Amino acid sequence: MTKSAGARRYLPSSPFNVPAADAPPIEVFEVGDRVSHDQFGLGRVIAVEGDAAVLIDFAGRQGRILSPFTKLTKL
Repeated sequence: MTKSAGARRYLPSSPFNVPAADAPPIEVFEVGDRVSHDQFGLGRVIAVEGDAAVLIDFAGRQGRILSPFTKLTKL
């Protein structure tokens, strides 16, 4: 039977020896917030479903945007 090589160690100058980038914090929205979406445009938050999703009114058309809100910015 062969022995396990153990944990892989990279050289200090290796491009693989880079720590993982931290994820950006998830923005928190409240009912009534004005928002801008890259595809749908300007809107207003009408409901918040915890940290999972927000319901937004885009000029008469409603959209449910799921977390993470990468294309949604608070105005």
